Amino acid sequence: MNIPNLLTIIRILLTPVFVILMLQGRCFFALLIFTIAGLTDALDGLMARLFNQNTPIGKVLDPIADKALLSTAYIITAYLHIIPSWLSVVVISRDIIILAGVLILFIFRSGVDIKPTPLSKWTTFIQLITIFIALLNKNYVILKEPYLLFITAGVITVASGLQYIQKGITIFNS
Repeated sequence: MNIPNLLTIIRILLTPVFVILMLQGRCFFALLIFTIAGLTDALDGLMARLFNQNTPIGKVLDPIADKALLSTAYIITAYLHIIPSWLSVVVISRDIIILAGVLILFIFRSGVDIKPTPLSKWTTFIQLITIFIALLNKNYVILKEPYLLFITAGVITVASGLQYIQKGITIFNS
């Protein structure tokens, strides 16, 4: 156990707290929890790289923590009409497609190591920022029309998903 892995576990544990606060209508506190969880995402990766603390369990837990937080955030904010439901569908569909692709590659290619692309890292960042701004907007109206933000998040999510599909097809055919 190292600090980056501990931060990842904290992110996983903060996810249900975020949902409970959202369901209770305590959006300001949910925003604080989401912000802390998002910061743990940035910190764990930075610390793992800077201090050479990458571990096999961290390589598995980090994407699980990211998907748990983001999927949950997109589902609950769509459910509460804070973001458009189509954006939640796009984000969740991309993750399901990637997971299905990894599973197919694992079954047929046994043990494929898929590394995140720069675009996928940007996608995660944009998705985090989108939820952050949507929650901030719920508490304090900072954007009258946040649809450009939602469209941007949707487009980059689709682009990243297509990149993973292309990468998966290339690996499968090699």
